[in-house]
Amino acid sequence: MLYRNRDLDLDARNDDLANSNSDGRITQVTRTLYSKWKLIKMKTYKNLYPKLCSYKNLELAFKKAGKGKSKKFYVIKFKKELKQNLFSLKKELELETYKPSRLTKFTIRDPKTRLIRKSIFKDRIVHHAIVNILEPIYEPRFITDNYANRLNKGTISALERFDIFKRKVSKNGKLVSHALTNNMIKGYVFKADIRKFFDSINQAKMIEILQRKIKDEKVIWLIAKVLKNFDDKKKGMPLGNMTSQFFANLYLNDLDQFVKRKLKMRYYIRYVDDFIILHESKEVLKNCRDKIEKYLKNLRLELHPDKSKIYSLYKGVDFLGFKTFYYHRIARKRNIKGFKKKLITLKIKHKEGSINYNKFMESVCGWFAYVMWGNTYKLRKNIIKNINRFLLDNSLSS
Repeated sequence: MLYRNRDLDLDARNDDLANSNSDGRITQVTRTLYSKWKLIKMKTYKNLYPKLCSYKNLELAFKKAGKGKSKKFYVIKFKKELKQNLFSLKKELELETYKPSRLTKFTIRDPKTRLIRKSIFKDRIVHHAIVNILEPIYEPRFITDNYANRLNKGTISALERFDIFKRKVSKNGKLVSHALTNNMIKGYVFKADIRKFFDSINQAKMIEILQRKIKDEKVIWLIAKVLKNFDDKKKGMPLGNMTSQFFANLYLNDLDQFVKRKLKMRYYIRYVDDFIILHESKEVLKNCRDKIEKYLKNLRLELHPDKSKIYSLYKGVDFLGFKTFYYHRIARKRNIKGFKKKLITLKIKHKEGSINYNKFMESVCGWFAYVMWGNTYKLRKNIIKNINRFLLDNSLSS
C-alpha cells in the first residue's frame, strides 16, 4: 500500500513503502510522485520580476498589508489615491530606484522582551508583493511539520500534532517501570531553541539559499535591499517584517530537511526557531543533538545552551505557551503572569476612556481563545469573575 505524503517529502520509511510493489517493482503512481518531487527540487525560476512589479500583484499586496487595519490613518491615506500610489510604486520597482525607509523601533513584553522593527506601509506592500511571488515556489519544499506563518498551520495545529507524536512514541501511553501516575509515560524529547535567531541570520547565506532557485537578478536585488534595511548590513533580520517571517522558514528549511532526511527523525516539529524531536531512545536524541549542533554551523547559527535539553516526556514539555503532559496540558506560569499584567493595563486604559468596552473585550477574548486549548477551566473562570467585577464597579462609578 502506498504511504501518502502531501508534501511529497518522502522519508526513508516512505521510500521503502512507496517505491515498490509486492514484487519489488516501482509502481506507476510512485514514479509520478517521485518525478514531481524531483521536478520541484530541481526547478529554477527566471523572469519573475515583471510579475512581482505588476499592478495586479501590488494591488493584492496592498489588500494583504491593509487587512485588519482599514481604520489606520496610513491605510486611509494610501487608499485615497490608491491607483496613483500603486503606479508610482510600480515605476520605482521597475526602474530599480526603490529604496526602503528607515525602520521604527519599539519594545514589546509578551511575556519576554522583544525589540520589534516596523516598516512604513508602502514598504509593507513591497514585502507582501515579494512573498506573493516566492511563497508558491517554496511552499511545496517545506515539510509538513513546519507550523509558523503558513496557511492552515499555526500554534494550535502544532500542539495537536505533538499530541499525535507523544502517543506514537510512548506506544499509546505505555508507562515507565517506576510510574507513580498515569502521566509517567515512556519516551524522550529533545526540546531546542536557536540562540538569537533573527539577529544571527547571515544575509549572504540567505541570498545564497534564494539563488539556488531564483535566477532572476532583479528579484534578488530587491530582496537584498529589504534584507540590508537593518542596523547590521551583514547579519540579522528585523523581527516584525512579513518578509522576515517567510525568510525565517526558508532559512531553516535546510535544517528541516537535514533532520527528516539525513537523521531520519519522524517525530519532529518546528515553530520558527523552536523545535522538538520525540524518540523512544535518549541516546538517539543525544546523537541527533550533536549532529544538529554541527549542522547549524553551516547556517551560522547555534543552539541556545540553556533552552536546548533532552528529558523524559513524562516531565511535561514546554512548547508554544503550554506545558503538555500525556493526559493534560496547562498554561505556562510565565504566560499567565504576563496576561494578568496586561489585564491591569487594559483596566486602567478602559477606566481612563482611552479604549472602549469592545476593544477591552477583544484583547481579553484573544488570549482566552488561545489558552482554552489547555486544561484551564478554573483559571478562565477566576479571570472572568475578576473582569465582571471590574466592569460592574466601573459602570457604577461612571
